[in-house]
Amino acid sequence: MEKLKRSELFGAALVPVTGALVERYNKCLSFIGTAPTQLSSFHIDAMGWSPEIADEKNDFLYLNSGEANPNAIILSPKQNDKPAYSPFHSFDKDIMHHIFKKQKHIIKDITRDAAICVDLDQYIDAFYEPEDLLKYNQISVDFTIIDDLYNIQQQQLKLIKEFNEEDNFLEESLHLKILASARKHGDLRSRTLKMDRMNFLTTSFYTRAFGGVYVIRKQDSGKNILIFENKEEADKVKTSSSTKSFHISDERFFSALAAEKMLILDPEQSDTIGYFERVKKTIFLSHLKDATHSLSDIIENSNVYKRYLNRLDASTRKQLMILDRLQLKAKDPNALAIDGGLTPEILACIQIPSPDIPVKLQELIWKLIVKTATYKDPLFLYWYDKETFYTEFNNWDSSYQDWVIKLIKQNTWNS
Repeated sequence: MEKLKRSELFGAALVPVTGALVERYNKCLSFIGTAPTQLSSFHIDAMGWSPEIADEKNDFLYLNSGEANPNAIILSPKQNDKPAYSPFHSFDKDIMHHIFKKQKHIIKDITRDAAICVDLDQYIDAFYEPEDLLKYNQISVDFTIIDDLYNIQQQQLKLIKEFNEEDNFLEESLHLKILASARKHGDLRSRTLKMDRMNFLTTSFYTRAFGGVYVIRKQDSGKNILIFENKEEADKVKTSSSTKSFHISDERFFSALAAEKMLILDPEQSDTIGYFERVKKTIFLSHLKDATHSLSDIIENSNVYKRYLNRLDASTRKQLMILDRLQLKAKDPNALAIDGGLTPEILACIQIPSPDIPVKLQELIWKLIVKTATYKDPLFLYWYDKETFYTEFNNWDSSYQDWVIKLIKQNTWNS
């Protein structure tokens, strides 16, 4: 993990919180019904979620008021465009981006001396059935400014108005009230201390509710698709005629996605984005044994690669040769007519989201593909499933870690 920190691939985008900001953060925690932190310093992401506080409380969901109602905390304009490190929903970062885009200057004004509690309300007090997730289509975003500064501002304005009436400027008691408020809260008269409610529309998304669910809304006249990570929740679900449900280990959901024209098998497309080549290297490395060269040298040096390729058993070499032929014939309309059929290794290389669906849906399908793939592309694993990436990274060979870091830093547009 230290390598990732030094390479600014872990924790670099978090915002440090110290001093007075800790007190403001604790006031927000109290407001949402969570016990204050005992930490004197920590870091937060775009949502105001802190990995240190999550560890302290042993509660990943410490910002949530139940699964259906997450909250966020804004302490600083620096949270703008930061990642959501461990979002409860796949759209959490988009909501925060939407908030900062629409009310950036107001946030800058308020956070000079206050914090903002953000309530993400989708009009569902609690989830009772997984199909409730399909109702999760509009989120109302409400804001509360701690210390009630807006009402204090209105009181100051009222005092000034009274001061300017008739001969009230001679009233010493009025002078003292105005000065006392200014000393305690500053001059709030020209500040913008109220944020308007906002609405955010969701489409398809991933949520950690019910043990993790991919909620894929129907396209045109098709069917909704729910894909569960938790087997117990998947077995309990009773869906309607307009919804299909699967456990993530049930590979039939790939056919369901293909039927809805969300997923395609296309060696040419997967080759174009480099996905094919990266997964092929992962497959090769998974069969490699007793290497005396560093893994990065084996991957990058074609002569060394061939040396180790010829050491593999015949069945493995045949599989990799099929992948090589598939790559060469990617533009051939009959490229998928492969002896032995589409094995899991081949599917791992060419199963990709349709380029015709919306970008956000493509990202959700990629997240699903990466989650289920036996052979994972390390670049897309970092992009779409950071938690698994961080866990697996610690188990990788040191030279392979270096190669992956280099790969990610060369492809930073989506990281």
